[in-house]
This record gives sequence, structure tokens and C-alpha cells, in this order.
Amino acid sequence: MTSPHTLDTDQARTRLHELIVLDVRTPGEYATGHLPGALNIPLDHLKQALPDIRHAAERGDILVVCASGARSENACHTLAAHGITTATLTGGTGAWAADGHPLHHPDGTRNTAWSMERQVRLTAGAVVLTGLALGRLRPAFRLASAGVAGGLVFSALTNTCGMAALLAKLPHNRPHQGDLDATLAALRDH
Repeated sequence: MTSPHTLDTDQARTRLHELIVLDVRTPGEYATGHLPGALNIPLDHLKQALPDIRHAAERGDILVVCASGARSENACHTLAAHGITTATLTGGTGAWAADGHPLHHPDGTRNTAWSMERQVRLTAGAVVLTGLALGRLRPAFRLASAGVAGGLVFSALTNTCGMAALLAKLPHNRPHQGDLDATLAALRDH
């Protein structure tokens, strides 16, 4: 599998007016701030949006973004497997903001939703602590802590995160169907 084309933040900033920007983070993460003009299509809804993304790709270059670049790279691979050429933003929105480029906040507010990375850290830490505490009563509970440790190693080696995929299914991380429909309509009109 080939690596997706990448743009650094300065390259993306100079081309932002001509790019179709797809943000594959959860709606909560997207609401905390995104690249100006970015459309939110969460990674787990990417296949549902394929026809509209393919149509948009015929009209312009697509830049896929996420928080750090890992999910957008996975999205680029998925889209490439369906014949859609895209680029990813090196370092994601974190690098964009760190380089001093503005993030758009819906309605001018700063939503307090947690990033997926923060949700994963909380969940992993809570499971490990619970497993260790309950392990004092029954040693078998320590297996939960070992399972999280193994999952974190696997996550690092594969640059994927099963826990993030599960957390993305929670209601606060899911787009409302009307929001997704509006995003797909905006993508068709782009």
C-alpha cells in the first residue's frame, strides 16, 4: 500500500481556497475547532459518503484532516482503495493550530467536547486502575489491565486504535443524521 500524498500546514494554508477539506474526526472533536471551510465526515461514515466524495474529487483536490494525521491517513488509504486520490495534512489540526493558523469554531463558540485521544487516555486509564483495584479481590481482574496494555502496544505498532473506534460509537461522538445529510449536501454543492 502506498503512502498518501501529504501537505504540510503552510502548503495547505496557501491552497485552502482551492481544496475540498474533509475532517474525519468525530462531531464533538470537529466542534472544538476545524480548518476553515472543512466538512465533517467522521471516519466511520466515510464509506457511506463515497459517492459524494468521488463526485467532489472530480471537481477539485481533496485534503483529509484529523487531529494528528493518523485517522486522515487511514481515510486516504480507504479512499485510494476506491479510486479516489486525496492528500492528508501532516500533523492534523494540532499542527495547523501550533503553526499559528486559525481554527474555525461553529457559532463562534469553543465547544468543550474532548478530543478522541483524551477520551482514549481516560478510558484506558480507568480500565487499568479498575483492573488493578479489583485485582486485589480477584487476581483475574488484572487481565483487564493487561488487555489494555496489549491494546496500546498493538495500537502503536499498527497506528490504529480499537478503543477509539469503540468510543466513536458513543452518542456524543456520533453525528446527527441531519448534520451528516447537510454535510453531504454541502459536499455535492462544493
